[in-house]
Amino acid sequence: MPAMRRSPPRPPIRPTLRQRFEFRAARLLFSLPAALQVRLSGRPPVVVGDCTLHPQMQLLLALRDRWRGAVIAELTPEVARANFRKDTATIGGRPIAVGDVADLTIDTGHGTIGARHYAPAGNGPRPLLVYYHGGGFVLGDLDGHDNLCRRICRDAAIHVLSVDYRLAPEHRFPAAVDDAVAAFRFACANADALGALPEKIAVGGDSAGGNLAAVVAQQAKATAGPMPCAQVLLYPALDRTVARPSLDLFREGFLIGRADIEWYHLHYTGSAAPQADPAQHPLLARDLAGLPPALIATAGFDPLRDEGEAYAEALGEAGVPVVLKRFGGLLHGFASMATISPACDAALAEIVAGLRTLVETAATAHAPEAV
Repeated sequence: MPAMRRSPPRPPIRPTLRQRFEFRAARLLFSLPAALQVRLSGRPPVVVGDCTLHPQMQLLLALRDRWRGAVIAELTPEVARANFRKDTATIGGRPIAVGDVADLTIDTGHGTIGARHYAPAGNGPRPLLVYYHGGGFVLGDLDGHDNLCRRICRDAAIHVLSVDYRLAPEHRFPAAVDDAVAAFRFACANADALGALPEKIAVGGDSAGGNLAAVVAQQAKATAGPMPCAQVLLYPALDRTVARPSLDLFREGFLIGRADIEWYHLHYTGSAAPQADPAQHPLLARDLAGLPPALIATAGFDPLRDEGEAYAEALGEAGVPVVLKRFGGLLHGFASMATISPACDAALAEIVAGLRTLVETAATAHAPEAV
C-alpha cells in the first residue's frame, strides 16, 4: 500500500445569505411548541400504523411542499446533485471542532478516490469508523456529510474515515462497492498511521452508504480478509427485489418516495429490473452467520424502514448480535437534520452513544476461520 498523501481539508462550503437565513428560520420554527408546529403544518397529526409523525417532521414536510420544485425522479443527476449540495450547505451548520481533519487520497486499484480523516481530540489510539455517505449512489460527497462525521468523531471519541466513492451513472455498480471495499482495506493497512486501533475498525453509513457498509462486511467475510469489528447502518437501502409494506405506505410525500428510489436504482445499476445479487441487495445473502455485530437505525416514516428491520431480524436469526433502533416519528435522512431539528439531534445522540458502546465492546476484528 503506497504511503498516505495527506492535505488540509477543502475550505467548508460558505452558505449564502439566503441559506443562513433559512437555517436560522428552520431552527426557530423547530423550537416552537409541538401543537403550534402541527397547526402551522396545515393538517392534523399524521398517524400511519403505530407511528405518529413528529411535529417537527410534519412542519418540515409542509414547508418542503410549499417550497419544493421537481421531485428527484424528474431531474437529471447533475441538477439533483446541485440541489443536494445546496440543501446540505443550508443545514450544515458551523463545523464541529474535532482533534484534526485531513483530506487523503486512496489508491483503489481502479484509480484514486478522496477520503477525509477526522481524528478525535486526545492522545492514544482509538477505534476507527469507515463511513460511507448516503445519496442513492448518485448524490453526495465529503462536504455534505462533513458535520455528521465530525459529530460522530467528537461524541463517540473515535476516528472517522469518510469515503468519497465514485458515483453513478458515470460509474455504475460495482464501482461504489469496489471503492468501499478498497477504502476499508486501506483503513486496515494504515490504521497505525491514522492513529487508530487496527483491531477496532468498524464500517458504517446512511441510506446507500448503509448498503455499502453491509456489503463490505459480507465481502470481508467471504474473502477471509480482515473483518470489521462492527457495522452501523442508518436507514439502510438493502433490498430492491421485494416491495415491503413501507415502500407503499410512504411511496410519496415523505421526503423520499418510491419513484425516487427507482430512479436511484436505475442510475446505479443501469437496469430497472433488480438483479438477485447480494452485492447490490445484501439482504439476499444466504449466510449471515459470523458477520460483525450491528447497530441498525430506522425511521418510522421511511419507505426503506421495513428492509432495514428485516435485515436486523435476519442477522439476529443468524446469531449475529444486533441492536435495532426505530425512531418512529422521524423521516429518512434524519441524521443529517440534527443541526436544525432537536428531535433529530436527540436521535443522533442516541445512535452515536450506541455506536461508541458497540465499537468499544465488540470483539476485536479478525479473519473468520472458515467461510
